[in-house]
Amino acid sequence: VQLVESGGGSVQAGGSLRLSCAVSGRTFSEYVMAWFRQAPGKEREFVAGINRSGGATYYADSVKGRFMISRDNAKNTVYLHMNSLKPEDTAVYYCNADPPRDFGSWGQGTQVTVSS
Repeated sequence: VQLVESGGGSVQAGGSLRLSCAVSGRTFSEYVMAWFRQAPGKEREFVAGINRSGGATYYADSVKGRFMISRDNAKNTVYLHMNSLKPEDTAVYYCNADPPRDFGSWGQGTQVTVSS
């Protein structure tokens, strides 16, 4: 499997970003997908997940109401729409299957930096 995340960048607090993750090497629509993040000095943590059809989503409490996950099965792509960004959202963001062991590997991630 190949996971290619993109869309990260540097924004000020209160700003927005949209992350994308293109998946190849697997039948994308057969997998529950999720976004994870890892801040410096911290363990990787779950951010948001979406079921196979895109009809159900779930979020970490820290991002609920600010982030939205979506997917396009025709494009083998999952998205993370991030609004009202906070400095504590600064991290490298990764997409993967949920659970990640279903894919067995990680992409390079995309850096998000939020300044106050």
